Formats: sequence, structure tokens, C-alpha cells
Amino acid sequence: MPLSSLYRTLIVLAEAGVLDRSYDGEGMARYELAEWLLGHHHHLVCVECGAVEDIQIAPDIEGEVGCLVERIASGSGYAVTGHRIDIEGVCRSCVR
Repeated sequence: MPLSSLYRTLIVLAEAGVLDRSYDGEGMARYELAEWLLGHHHHLVCVECGAVEDIQIAPDIEGEVGCLVERIASGSGYAVTGHRIDIEGVCRSCVR
């Protein structure tokens, strides 16, 4: 399959709301199933190998995160519609 076809398909699926597109610290696009299909979650991202691990946060901590997001956004005049958190570090495999 030509890469151009793959990229066009990813764009169409993102526009249809089936995939969410996000960018890493270097501007590289990453796609995953939309939150409405996969459930709300955050990520651990390895800065060495690029591995991405989905993580669930306990409801009480997610509530605290939501409050913090609201405070940050309102201070900049934004109305929050959602949030994503990528925690960067070095994974277990790369630490060894």
C-alpha cells in the first residue's frame, strides 16, 4: 500500500472522528482511536524509544486534574472542551 494512501486514510478517519491526532514534542503526529471509542485516558511516553503506554487515572485524581485544567484554561480565556496528558520519561526497557 502506498504511504500516501495510508496518510489520506488516517486524515479521513480523523476528520470522521474515529481517530484522534496528537503531536509529540518534536511535532510528529500520532493517531489513536477516538476517546469516545477507547475511553478517557492519558499517556506515558518514553523519550528514549518513543513507546507510548495508555494509563488510567483514579477518578479522584482525574477530578483534581480537571480542576487544574479549568484553572489554567480560564486564566487564559479558554473554555475547556477536554484535556490530554502525556507524561514523558524513560520506560522500564530503556532504563536497563
